[in-house]
This record gives sequence, C-alpha cells and structure tokens, in this order.
Amino acid sequence: MSTAIKPEHQKELFGQPIGLYILFLTEMWERFSYYGMRALLVLYMTTATIGDDRGAGLGWTSKEALALYGWYTMLVYVMSIPGGMIADKLIGQKKAVLVGAIILCLGHGVLVLTDIWAFYTGLGLVILGVGLLKPNISTMVGGLYKDGDIRRDKGFSIFYIGINLGSLLATMIVGLVVAKWGWHAGFGLAGIVMVLGLINYIYGQKYLTHVGNFIEAKDDPNEISYGKLYSKLFSSPIQLGFTTVLAILSGIGWYYLDWGYGLLFLFLTAIAALLMMIYKELDSQAYKDRFLVLLLSFIMVIIFWGAFEQAGGLMNLYTETNTDRMLFGWEIPTVMFQSLNAGFIILFATAVAGYWAKRKLKGKEASSLFKMALGIIIMGFGFLFMVFAAMEFEKSGTSSMIWLVLAYLFHTIGELCISPVALSFITKLAPVKYASLMMGVYFAATGLGNKVAGIVGESASDYGELTIFSGIVIFTVIIGALFIMILKPLKRLTHGVEDQERDLKHEEAEGFELADN
Repeated sequence: MSTAIKPEHQKELFGQPIGLYILFLTEMWERFSYYGMRALLVLYMTTATIGDDRGAGLGWTSKEALALYGWYTMLVYVMSIPGGMIADKLIGQKKAVLVGAIILCLGHGVLVLTDIWAFYTGLGLVILGVGLLKPNISTMVGGLYKDGDIRRDKGFSIFYIGINLGSLLATMIVGLVVAKWGWHAGFGLAGIVMVLGLINYIYGQKYLTHVGNFIEAKDDPNEISYGKLYSKLFSSPIQLGFTTVLAILSGIGWYYLDWGYGLLFLFLTAIAALLMMIYKELDSQAYKDRFLVLLLSFIMVIIFWGAFEQAGGLMNLYTETNTDRMLFGWEIPTVMFQSLNAGFIILFATAVAGYWAKRKLKGKEASSLFKMALGIIIMGFGFLFMVFAAMEFEKSGTSSMIWLVLAYLFHTIGELCISPVALSFITKLAPVKYASLMMGVYFAATGLGNKVAGIVGESASDYGELTIFSGIVIFTVIIGALFIMILKPLKRLTHGVEDQERDLKHEEAEGFELADN
C-alpha cells in the first residue's frame, strides 16, 4: 500500500478538490459585496439629498436611478468579455481573479466617500473588478477537473451555493447596517467582506497551482491572437458581410435610441465578428460543431434570465403593491422575498445535482442541453403561480403570498437546472485557448437577459401583470419544448463530449473493484 503524500493541489475534501472550496469562499464574499451594494443602489440614488435616518442620498428620480441601475447591472456582466480576453491573452485566469479582487476592494473603498465623483468612480471600479473576476474564477473551477470527470457538475453546483450564500447573507445583513449607520457604512461593509475574499484567495494559492496559469503564445505555435483574427475578417467575405450589416444596425440604434445603446450594439457587433472568426479558424469539424452548440445554448441563457430577472423588477413591484404580506400580525418587508431564491438554492442545490448525476449513471437522458431546456420550462411554470396571483388580485384586490413562495421555488429549481449546468457546459465545449472568452460571453448573455427583463417588465404598465405573466409562461414553455425537440441533433454536434463522463465513472468503479480484490 502506497504511503506517498499527495501534493496540496491534489488533496480532496468531501470528494471534491480543496481548491473548489477556496474558489467557493472567494466567490461567496465577492457576491456578498456585489449583491449587498446592488440592494442599496437604487434606494440610495432616490433618497433625497436632505436624507433620512440612513443619511443623504443623491435625490434622483426613480427613472434616472433605474436607468443608471440598468446600465450598471448590464455592464458588470458585459465586461466579462474583455475580462476573459485579458486572462486568455495576457495574464491567465489566476492573476485576473487576483487583480479583479484588488480592484473591487478599491471600488468599494471609494464608495465609502460621499462625493459624487467617488460614486461614479466606485461604480466604474466595481464594473472592472467584476469583469476580471467573474468569468475567470468560473473557468478555474472547471480547470480543477480532468476531462470526463463526473464530479464536475456537482462541483459547479457546490460553487453555485457559494454565490447564493453570499447573496443571502448580503440581503440579510447589509440592510441592518444601513439602518443603523447609514448608506456609506453599507458600501463600506461590502468592501470589508471583499477584503476577506481577497485574503482567502491569496491563502489558498497552494491548492490552485495547477489551474488558471497563463500559457504564453510562443509555447503554442497554433495560438492565434485576437488582432490576427480581426485582420482576417477582411479576407472573409461572408463574415465581413454579416459584420457590416450588424454595424449598420448599430448605427441605426445609435440614431433612434441613444448613444449608450449605439455603443453597446457596436461592442456586441465586434464580439459577434470575433466569434465568427473563431468558428472559422477552429481546426476540426468536431470543434466547430461544439462551438456552434455552445452559441445556441446562449439563446437559452438570454431567454431564461430575461424571464427570471422579473424577480428584481416586476415581481418585486407586484409584491409591494398587490400582495398581502401579513404573517401572524407582522408585515413582511418586500425585500425579504428576494431571499427566497438564495435560500431555496442552498437547500436544494446538492439534491438537484445529485439527482442528475444518478440519472446519468443509470443511462437516462441527463445531458446539459436537456437540463437547460427543462430548466426554462420549470421556471416558466413558476410564472403560472404569478398568473394565479394576478387573477386573485383582480377578484379580491389582494393576493396571497403563497403564490410568490411557489413561484420562487419553481424559479429556483429551474435555475439549478440551467445556471450551474451552463457554467460547466462551457468548460466542456469551449476551445481551451478561448475558455475565458466564452465564459465572458456567457455572462454577457446573462447581462443581455437582464436588459430584456427590464424591457418586459416595463410593458406591464401598458398590458397589465396578468397578460405579462401569462405571456412569459407560454413563451418559455414553447422555447424549452423546441430545444427538447431538437435535442438529438444538437447532442450529435457535441460529438459525445458528455458521454465520456459516464464511461469514466464506470471505469473508476471497475478499478475500485479490482483494487478491492
């Protein structure tokens, strides 16, 4: 029997690499800082300049505050694309996470100051910090596992618990701090916990020596720079034509909407051109097919978050104005309902991941694409309870909070079927040298979903909540069903990348039996 001591990065805890828990804690504190500040932002901007018990705010109108909030939450995710590119081409994922964490600490520190320049500067630094940290830490989680390791999906689900534990703690604690010590104390608390995340990450480097390291282009003769990819666009008529059309549409958007949308559309045009050239330059049909499937899966991501993020908008407003929130003589604050999602995730994340793992081992359908499509349908059915709530409100002038609880429960189960699965799916299908970029594209798709959610929520003022909730149910179920209908051809295009997981598990089981004998 061998008594060799494993290197630090190979050590495990509860069947998972210890590095997973280092990244878990880093992400948890980063999400605490992000969601803690996110919860305060609109309230702070709309509080009068003379202030209240929480101190002076900016005195903005709701429209002004929501406009900045919408752009801020989108940019946080869209900046994941350049954040991924910087890691891929310059410093690697590990250093990108470190730099991002440092910038986040600086951003939250600046937000403690009361000057308006500090407010804008702090938000800008937070956007940059999250853009560097968010896609790259997720990519590092995938790097902890070898190809075909069935523990990967469960590892991402555990990692996902860290995200939601941070969110849950933030929504429970930050509001109390602000009530006692004011707005800027809340911003400061977000900075303090981010420092904890940074310390944890630095301490845990010995468990991460094998992941996230930068590989210089000279070490890979096949490496292609983004600059060269863009230069080759001019010798690719089809790709150049599509890019030109998108650029023209971006100009139209600039003219008819505003410069912000114009810049966003131009940025997305540049990313679309890059993705087309990456597809063209991939050196095998299998890689091209997998890349195409990955891009198609982002459609599900946008649709899912476009519906799911009604929780922070339309559903939040509905809770405030139309829901009976009395429980044993106490009126539950509207904001507390936002904790249901994070709480349900912590309760059910490992159970859902375990269910899918067992289903896969039994040879039943459990592909990532199937999980994601089913997640959209389950989340869509959650809005059916909001339809019941709206119908009850139209009859009696109020609706029971039980409809909200059931809606959030179904939304959470749907989220667990798509969000951690999508993170894992990217690390399986994305070309290795573009892994961080594709993770950034995923988060950008999430940001676009947030923007779609805002547009859909705003339409409720014209069509009413019952119509919007009903429309979301119908649309999401149809989209999920369509993806299930084309599941077989999509799986063929992955060229069996997920079939290896079950095969590896069987091989491991046979190996254990031989060892026992």
